[in-house]
Amino acid sequence: MAVHISAATGAAATYNGRVTTFVVISCVMAGMGGVIFGYDIGISGGVTSMESFLEKFFPDVYAKMRGDSAVSNYCKFNSQLLTTFTSSLYVAGLFATFIASWVTRRFGRRRTMLAGGFAFMAGAALGGAAADIFMVIFGRVLLGIGVGLANQSVPLYLSEMAPPQYRGAFNNGFQFSIGIGALIANIINYGTANIKGGWGWRVSLALAAVPALLLTLGTFFLPETPNSLIQQGGDVHDAKQLLQKIRGTTDVDQELEDLVAASNASRIVRRPLRTIVRRNYRPQLVMAIAIPFFQQVTGINAIAFYQPVLFRTIGLGQNASLISAVVGGAVGISSTLISMIVVDRLGRRRLFLIGGIQMLISQVIIAGILATQLGDHGGVSRGYAYLVLLLICVYVAGFGWSWGPLGWLVPSEIFPLEIRSAGQSITVAVSFIFTFIIAQTFLAMLCHMKSGIFFFFAGWLVIMTMFIHMLLPETRNIPMEQMGKVWREHPFWRRIVVDEGEESKMDG
Repeated sequence: MAVHISAATGAAATYNGRVTTFVVISCVMAGMGGVIFGYDIGISGGVTSMESFLEKFFPDVYAKMRGDSAVSNYCKFNSQLLTTFTSSLYVAGLFATFIASWVTRRFGRRRTMLAGGFAFMAGAALGGAAADIFMVIFGRVLLGIGVGLANQSVPLYLSEMAPPQYRGAFNNGFQFSIGIGALIANIINYGTANIKGGWGWRVSLALAAVPALLLTLGTFFLPETPNSLIQQGGDVHDAKQLLQKIRGTTDVDQELEDLVAASNASRIVRRPLRTIVRRNYRPQLVMAIAIPFFQQVTGINAIAFYQPVLFRTIGLGQNASLISAVVGGAVGISSTLISMIVVDRLGRRRLFLIGGIQMLISQVIIAGILATQLGDHGGVSRGYAYLVLLLICVYVAGFGWSWGPLGWLVPSEIFPLEIRSAGQSITVAVSFIFTFIIAQTFLAMLCHMKSGIFFFFAGWLVIMTMFIHMLLPETRNIPMEQMGKVWREHPFWRRIVVDEGEESKMDG
């Protein structure tokens, strides 16, 4: 039973319902959208450390890695073409996001996920069959379109399907799915790297079609969310029946009333991207930009993309580097599972703060070890290499129960329905922009900044932890259609947020 605060009177009411098998199965199938994203993150880092892949598509990098002793350890993988392979997906995802905002609003969450699954399958097929670098990168572009559509629709789907009191756990399942996909990719990379004949990378790239196929097939059987069904002009009686099935109770009148009211408000808004910049939505807009930005400058995707490359930089071999990525992936999944269990008990803010401090400490120690132990030539001792692995696992664990899942959860739950698709598209677009920037620049930054790159990310961790402490209110157990209350009660945001009637007077 979730607490509901009446917008009109401020009186407390409740939403009835429980976690039903129907909701669990629906959210597991939708979570395949996270698996395809995670699989791509893991695969791109693994294949770029495979010698057969580098020799075929990036011969200059392969030559530097194999025998050019004059090249610094930090610069062996510095290639704009190599980073373009990784980052091209996020450019395509960025453009897909702008389309996805309109698609999710007009056609619903389910159809958007379906289109994403088809695009991802096409990209996987092209990547696995690639004969030259242009086919590889075009395949990545199709993958990016699929990821852009899925990242727009899946978090919204999970938040809207879940009972309010368990919304954090269900939505964190998206990050858990990303971790599952990355771990599977790392295991596959480890196995395919040793295939005789040097074509193992084709298997790694082509197998991305498997989670995409599961998402596509599963989406045919998924229901639309009641929120989206009403928003698209569906019959309220049908929405009520669906809501009763989802919640496992016939007493859904209070929640249905709020959904209808939110839908009526959303129909008034013709240009949600213009509406979202209004003063009354300023807190949500700031969070839609700041949270995905901070999520990327934790440095997690730099490590996720290039973890095998990073371990090769400090002297580990190809197999040891790939198995180290597997270990990191397992740690990430475990920590995200913990977050799913405790997020609706401890709250979002506390996990953000704990994870931020944990990542900060580990980043600083990693930077110190590399600064003192790894020069331009030679490697570090095996003991220090495994200490760095341990610290990266500590760092990944901190991300896995804080900025990883919460970076998707909080933006997906704070927007009122009239700007929800627009707000999610801003969140995903900002995420793609800075994922692209980090992916495109990390190897060059590693080459020029050396160990200082980790101090760079540590500095951002200080800033984002202070941001959460000062500006993010707690949102656990608050129904999505009543989330405006938390901003009006926050010590800082209440000076900015005004009632709609008062804002109309100010606009007039």
